Amino acid sequence: MASITIRDVYKSYAKMQVVHGVNLDITSGEFVVILGPSGCGKSTLLRMIAGLEDISGGTIAIDGAIVNKLEPRERGCAMVFQNYALYPHMSVAQNIGYSLKVAGVPTAERTQRIQAVARILELEQLLDRKPMALSGGQRQRVAMGRAMIREPKVFLFDEPLSNLDAKLRVQMRSEIRKLHRRLSATSVFVTHDQVEAMTLADRLVVMNGGRVEQVGTPSEIYSRPASRFVATFVGAPAMNMLEGEVTLDGLSLLGGSRRLAVSRASLPVGSKVAVGIRPEAVRLVAPGTTGALNASVDLVEELGAGRVVYVDLDGAAFSVMTSEAVHPAPGSAVGLQFSEADLHFFSSETGSRLDVFKASVPVPAL
Repeated sequence: MASITIRDVYKSYAKMQVVHGVNLDITSGEFVVILGPSGCGKSTLLRMIAGLEDISGGTIAIDGAIVNKLEPRERGCAMVFQNYALYPHMSVAQNIGYSLKVAGVPTAERTQRIQAVARILELEQLLDRKPMALSGGQRQRVAMGRAMIREPKVFLFDEPLSNLDAKLRVQMRSEIRKLHRRLSATSVFVTHDQVEAMTLADRLVVMNGGRVEQVGTPSEIYSRPASRFVATFVGAPAMNMLEGEVTLDGLSLLGGSRRLAVSRASLPVGSKVAVGIRPEAVRLVAPGTTGALNASVDLVEELGAGRVVYVDLDGAAFSVMTSEAVHPAPGSAVGLQFSEADLHFFSSETGSRLDVFKASVPVPAL
């Protein structure tokens, strides 16, 4: 196990900067997931930790030692890739033990360590098979075994589940988490899939445009997003956003067609804000209900245990997730009701979270 310290790290290609001054502390034994959309710099950051990419500035330290100038093999990291990267002509046992063979480890010790890793990953019955005779999940376990056998300080996972089908991804998420608990190894996992991120992480690092937007536990990220980007990126369906403007008596929403009374607002009158609410925090009620916002149903998606209702709110798209026995028809009128405690506020200019409001019940504009 080892800690990882990243200080003011950036990466540039020619005149284009793709990672901007990242600072991050990962404690020994922690499972950290870097989450973000394609092109946000998450894989580049992981490759800089591994030594597969040179850093343009800043420092990376593993277990207290700066590794900027060290070769990948000298950093004590093992990497698991999306495409498995197995040798097709070698058996499972040969693939797992190849790094030990190259290092000159005696055959008896090599065999013992291969057996130990295979036991942990439940690959004992597959050691003589070639990769072509394995399922996707089995191949990924072999790739993990090849990393484990090196007994690294740090495990680095670069979107390792992306090639698996939905069922196998669920299974492998569970196996990776169990493996981490068993080994207590420091792990950094990169993904664009928020379900993987939320289920695996001790802490999440959300990136966007080469910058870290927020670091926190999955619960912290979900319940108190630090920016509008985090709020709408984490969560499915995405958080609803309504544009508003600070007025003398609260907030004017949707171009003045709705208003939200607030008992305290430290922003000047005329300030632009975005008001967010999670789809599961909204209740469908009868149209005209006191304090509810009236809307029209556009689409209903059935999910088995519940449904997502997409509505039109004065031209703004809005979604509601519900498990109640309510089946509104497209085109029908509904009321939207929610608690003031579930509202989030963000600056329309910077996108950053605003904790300056204490909201009350939304009411139709007079």
